[in-house]
Amino acid sequence: RWRGQLRDINADVGHFRHDSSRHTPKALGLTALIVLPMPVILCGLGILLLAGDPAPLPALGAALLKLAIAWFVLHFLYRVLEPNGIAVRHFRWESELVTRLHHLIRNVAWVLLPLVLVIALNAANPAHLGDDVIGRVTMLIGMLLLSLLLGRVMWKTEPLYHSRLLHIGATLLLILAPLALAGMSFWGYHYTATRLADRFFITLYLIAGWMVVQGTVSRNLNVAGRRLAYQRALNKRQAAPARETQDAEMGVEIPEMDIRQINQQSLRLARLILTIIFAVLVYLTWADLLSATSYLESVTLWEYNRGTSDNPLMAPISAGDVLVALIIVILTITLARNLPGLLEILVLSRLNLRQGSSYAITTLLSYVIVSVGVVYGLSALGVSWNKLQWLVAALSVGLGFGLQEIFANFVSGLIILFERPIRIGDVVTIGDLSGTVNRIRIRATTITDFDRKEIIVPNKTFVTSHLINWSLSDTVTRVIIKVGVAYGSDLTKTRELLLQAARNNTRVLDDPEPLVLFLAYNESTLDHELRVHVRELVDRNMAIDEINRDIDRLFAENGIEIAFRQLDVNLRNMAGLEKLIGSRREEMDRPSDPAETEPHRPDPAATGSQAKPATPDSKSVLGDGPDNPTV
Repeated sequence: RWRGQLRDINADVGHFRHDSSRHTPKALGLTALIVLPMPVILCGLGILLLAGDPAPLPALGAALLKLAIAWFVLHFLYRVLEPNGIAVRHFRWESELVTRLHHLIRNVAWVLLPLVLVIALNAANPAHLGDDVIGRVTMLIGMLLLSLLLGRVMWKTEPLYHSRLLHIGATLLLILAPLALAGMSFWGYHYTATRLADRFFITLYLIAGWMVVQGTVSRNLNVAGRRLAYQRALNKRQAAPARETQDAEMGVEIPEMDIRQINQQSLRLARLILTIIFAVLVYLTWADLLSATSYLESVTLWEYNRGTSDNPLMAPISAGDVLVALIIVILTITLARNLPGLLEILVLSRLNLRQGSSYAITTLLSYVIVSVGVVYGLSALGVSWNKLQWLVAALSVGLGFGLQEIFANFVSGLIILFERPIRIGDVVTIGDLSGTVNRIRIRATTITDFDRKEIIVPNKTFVTSHLINWSLSDTVTRVIIKVGVAYGSDLTKTRELLLQAARNNTRVLDDPEPLVLFLAYNESTLDHELRVHVRELVDRNMAIDEINRDIDRLFAENGIEIAFRQLDVNLRNMAGLEKLIGSRREEMDRPSDPAETEPHRPDPAATGSQAKPATPDSKSVLGDGPDNPTV
């Protein structure tokens, strides 16, 4: 039954709907249950041989317990590395590599199990090691064969993490360690060789467990990344109708972390954590035989005053302290760079957060990690707060005078992240600039305007200037459409048609309901305003376009005229103009008479100065010919 369930789980892996992050742990659990009977039998025999007072065969009982552990590890790896098994289906390892490791586990089992039994028996009877010829020969042959098997596999395997140097180092370690143990046993240090071999086998168990756990974590992160990508695809599909019809100037999408970037950050951080755990476990395994750390503590690099000026107390800084500070710096940089992706894929994607909340959380968390890392790194080097406070005070004064704007922008960036007057994806207007908030950095914020240009705005501007956030708490906005109808139009019908155009549009909200107002008598029009509300900002321009088209159609069907500006022009006829010009010429050619006290005034009736409407027989003053001057 367990084998059937395992086959069904392996078949579901990679399926679009059936696959989940629980499949790999369930498959590993079923594999452990399948290989468990023989280790349970060996453990039972070992416990029986250890039970009683006195125990009948305590040495053999302890050896059987260690043999059970080795059997379980080897058999479990053998099942995981089966063709088309967990390593291929779940971990996505290459089939050639899996086949090579599968043969390695089978061959190593014939060497490792006798070695574990012999070493366990020798550890239980150290007084008889000098006469144990069989154990020494088994140790020599087994270690030589183990070195040969491990070296051949490592030589044919691709470099670990694409690092040839790391791969060569691991290969030399796995080859030379068994050879060194065999040499120690041959030269008479058999007891020391057995003790070191026991820890070497535990290290191999840890390597095997580390490979399985790393494969499981990578697989679960990939599944979570696919789930996040699927959710984003669904959201985009649901919003597709609105985006297909929206105006181009409102088409700026909210920036999101790339799925590949999230997966890479998550995998790097997960591998770092697993490597640290593996290093700690290896250190605990060999801790009683290693003295490197104590040697580093004895190397003094410099001294610092840990006391006061009245009571000075010099404390040393050793090479171990510098190593700890270096590790803290490396961890701080790694966490600050890779934690946003892991947090996004494991936690924030499962929460129903508001727009831009995940960006603010990851940014603030990065600031906190860097601050804590700097404090602890300096503390490891002996730089405490009581020594930094005067430096911080001096820097504060310097920042206040010399770097005032930069410091103000930094503080404003923190205010923006905490108070959140703007968020990633908000549409804002500041001054004559409008656009979508794209990034919020320490010094400045990036806004992408509707022409797709990225504009860098200092953070101080958002805190000290008037800011319009179109989508801070509610995206519902009012749209005003102005329409002017001609004098004499049916105002009641005009109102009904405007409300009909608004209610026919699906973008217009019913609450607040549309409103039509007759506001002014203009020179040529009767001015009306149609006021409607839309839910999203992308609907504003589209609603205006659709309602205007609908209004034009409805007015044309119902005889409502949309007025345009009118201008009355009065023209003089050509005959009266020629008489006026002739009289003016005669007056200019006549000699001046001093006795005249008034200038000659032509008779309006004679000159035709009174305006008359143009007739078809009269010549236009704006004619084309040379005899028709233009006025």
